[in-house]
Amino acid sequence: MQEAGCQAQLPLSADRSPALVDSLIMCMISHRAISMLPSDENNITSDLSLPRRTDQSTGTPGVPTRRGRRAYRALRWLPNYAWQRLIRRLPSGVVHLVFVLADHFEPGIVPQDGSARAPYDEQERRLDYWCREYPRLVDPWRDNEGRPFCHTYFYPAEQYDKALIERLANHCHAGWGEIEIHLHHGTQQPDTTENTYRQLVEFRDALSSRHGCLSYLDNSSTPRYAFVHGNFALANSTQGRGCGVDSEMQVLADTGCYADLTLPAAALHPAQTGKINSLYECALPLNRRAPQRRGRDLQRGRPPCVFPLIVQGPLMLDFAPLRSSRGVGIENGALTAPNPPTLSRLRLWKQARLSVQGRPDWLFIKLHCHSMDPTQEAAVLGLPMRQFLRELVEGAQERKEILHFVSAREMVNIILAACDGREGNPGEYRDYRLMRLRAPSSKSPSQASQVVPKG
Repeated sequence: MQEAGCQAQLPLSADRSPALVDSLIMCMISHRAISMLPSDENNITSDLSLPRRTDQSTGTPGVPTRRGRRAYRALRWLPNYAWQRLIRRLPSGVVHLVFVLADHFEPGIVPQDGSARAPYDEQERRLDYWCREYPRLVDPWRDNEGRPFCHTYFYPAEQYDKALIERLANHCHAGWGEIEIHLHHGTQQPDTTENTYRQLVEFRDALSSRHGCLSYLDNSSTPRYAFVHGNFALANSTQGRGCGVDSEMQVLADTGCYADLTLPAAALHPAQTGKINSLYECALPLNRRAPQRRGRDLQRGRPPCVFPLIVQGPLMLDFAPLRSSRGVGIENGALTAPNPPTLSRLRLWKQARLSVQGRPDWLFIKLHCHSMDPTQEAAVLGLPMRQFLRELVEGAQERKEILHFVSAREMVNIILAACDGREGNPGEYRDYRLMRLRAPSSKSPSQASQVVPKG
């Protein structure tokens, strides 16, 4: 994202006065808004005020221009970002960092062609290679409880294959992650409520009954799951493209979804909400389109009652590229080959300060990746990841950090414990309310906690 009016000599260092950084952010917001609007337009507050094409025959405004839509999407979250930077501060003492990696796990992925599927033998090869190499990569680097850095594998429901899932489930039962639900739908034409419900229930039940995956809340007999929406189009937030189901959030609730980990999307993506860097309950009716656009922040001492919870990852502005005159970067927690994990990115993830209100020393860092995309291998299996894990673990004490590598289920359990006012080590609450089935086969790796049966 290039900002023409920003120069590298501005005071951007993290150790400078926060007021200078905040002033720069406000400057950039104003510059961005002005540069994207016509000269006679100085305010955008709703879709009605977007710059629009004019019908030449009648002189009446038509649909918003592409430039106007992009300006509105930027303005939708930038004010919240500026406000957060002004009021959110890291605790001065030790902080607990709770990491989850939401892996959009698609063995059949064909880069640059979302409708294509890799040959089945290639999918098998990718999965076997992953299950063999990933433990070798992460095993030396452990968190405060001796756990390895694990993935939560959000597997596409529409691509279910019993043999592939069984191979991945065995990998997870050995302690290297957990499987949850991903869904691409409505890509050719808008999907229906009934078909979405059917797909989710069938895949949920297959994961639970055939593969020993998913979890149970308290004493419930219904399998529960976390969710990531394909193409980020959660609850029809892109107005029919890649979904089509306005009531999708209600469908998720009715089928046992306890948390959605889709967001953030991208800075100018139509599905991106104005509410950012937050853990919250939907404040709008779940049967409405995109109820995640409004929310009540989770708070210590107030247990949530509306599920699925919305667990966002960081969405930050990165001014570091300005030093090399490449403009302002966007940090959205995506681990990619051009942008692998680094300690510099860790600084931004911490600055997002995702926490339960009243528990600022428990910071939640949700990242995401596409590990089966062969073009992204370096970010998840290569030297950059190895170096990041080494520096992350070895330097944690000096940075006053206590690390916790968790699955999506475990992160939500820790969030629920924080809402209930629990104290101490957040790693003790990995199985707080959502508990897994006992794995049917191999044991977990050394120092991994024992899973428990439902009920």
